[in-house]
Amino acid sequence: MTIVTAIGLPIATDVVDVVALGESMVTFLPSRPGRLADVPSFDRAIGGAESNVVCMLAAAGHSTRWVGRVGADGFGDHLVESIGAYGVDVESVRRDPGRPTGIYFRTAGDRATDAHEVAYYRAGSAASAMAVGNTDLDAVRAGRVLHLSGITAALSEDCLDLVRELTAPGAGRPLVSFDVNHRPGLWRDAEGPRVLLELARGADIVFVGDDEAREAWGLHGARAIRQALPEPGIVVVKQGGHGATVLGRDTGGARRDATEAATFEPALNVDVVAAVGAGDAFAAGFLSATLRRLPVRDRLRHGHLMAAAALTAPGDLATPPARDHADRLAALDDTAWGTLRLGPGWTEADTRAEEEVRTP
Repeated sequence: MTIVTAIGLPIATDVVDVVALGESMVTFLPSRPGRLADVPSFDRAIGGAESNVVCMLAAAGHSTRWVGRVGADGFGDHLVESIGAYGVDVESVRRDPGRPTGIYFRTAGDRATDAHEVAYYRAGSAASAMAVGNTDLDAVRAGRVLHLSGITAALSEDCLDLVRELTAPGAGRPLVSFDVNHRPGLWRDAEGPRVLLELARGADIVFVGDDEAREAWGLHGARAIRQALPEPGIVVVKQGGHGATVLGRDTGGARRDATEAATFEPALNVDVVAAVGAGDAFAAGFLSATLRRLPVRDRLRHGHLMAAAALTAPGDLATPPARDHADRLAALDDTAWGTLRLGPGWTEADTRAEEEVRTP
């Protein structure tokens, strides 16, 4: 039996918590700072907006599944094995014998700077061939939450048709979480912003950065974004290092109208190692707290804590804090939350302290 909560979140014991569909790639991280032309070697890792979310959710104790398409090559093997090692179900990942697994290289610097470089090798990738007819839609829909992003929609016309199919209303549709992830360089024409707005309006939970809303839609501020997205139950506007705002029917039972209540929560003070993956981590923290039916403030705080874990690690993925550790931090009063500062290794500090207490 499936029960539906006020925001449409199904409760069932025979489904996974979160399913994500999208492209994952093998990433190559530089061994030292500098231009790509000057870096002598790279360390191999994995990355992908949607798989990042379910990997962090799995590490935080949730049941998850990733559905994607990779090449029948060594890089595809590495992706499937690495994502599966997080505890993510990868049984529905398809292998494509005629197309390669996508890869990319990046520099060590913050991508917000002019010196940052990323070299993608994803054109014609196996993931770009995902389509309604070659994807296990039953596996995709068999979760309490289905997490998607605008990146998948930009990969090909078939991928866009697939995302449209999954965001279309229908009986038995899971709660759809959609991260706008506006990537202008991926779109084949100028229709990207319009398509992203269409897809976001079909979702139940939407994550969007205020900067990308300005760039894609010319919108300024959380209220303007909400007015452009009246259909989703929850809209989460990420405001970078400033914080994040939630507007929606689930912000304390307020009716959704022009005076709808907004919940803002400031971001944490973080000693940043690398800015990549923070948005995906924030979505994972927010969804984790949503699955646990925590108050909206705590959902935002868990998002910030997961983002802090990613910001203080070098790759796209990081070890999240233990749940009880995160719960204690999320329960801090406003003053303590505002003065909290987190640096590299903070997610493991609680575990190390417990081990030291147990060591005679």
